[in-house]
Amino acid sequence: MASTSGFLGGIAGNPADVLNVRMQNDMSLPAAQRRNYKNAVDGLFRMSREEGWRSLFRGVWPNSFRAVLMTASQLASYDGFKRLLLEKAGMEDGLTTHFTASFLAGFVATTVCSPVDVIKTRVMSAKEKEGLLVLLRRTIAHEGVGWMFRGWVPSFVRLGPHTIATFLFLEQHKKIYRHLKGVEHDDST
Repeated sequence: MASTSGFLGGIAGNPADVLNVRMQNDMSLPAAQRRNYKNAVDGLFRMSREEGWRSLFRGVWPNSFRAVLMTASQLASYDGFKRLLLEKAGMEDGLTTHFTASFLAGFVATTVCSPVDVIKTRVMSAKEKEGLLVLLRRTIAHEGVGWMFRGWVPSFVRLGPHTIATFLFLEQHKKIYRHLKGVEHDDST
């Protein structure tokens, strides 16, 4: 279910992601190559008008694959880390355990997603359409394997707090739900 929701979310959010990448990248381009979108609405309309509606879905496959990897790696690693902390580290099921497990899950998700993030950003910011395999070959030839973790720290700074907040809120929601329904707490949930 995590993979499916990540995949569908990646598709639905792709137009905004393409626009975000382009707007952030615009100032690094020479003046003649800048797109100079006035705002997000202008950017979406101009992309559709000037490049066709398909431009809104440039990089949709790497983006959706990244969303699958992120969602699945966050959920699976959070549950695994939480279980380890409870069973092996002797921690109690509370905020400290939830924070630690979610921090580690954010670390895993960032590491798993990093190579796809780099490719996705390069595909979305490109002026010309280039095949994924051609892009990969060219990138590896020019940068070696270090390209896979370019931008890892900023990605973690973004994804780490997001993951922590998500799981802290989820655990508090579960606690409130159990209390309201009179359900006994079970460490495996």
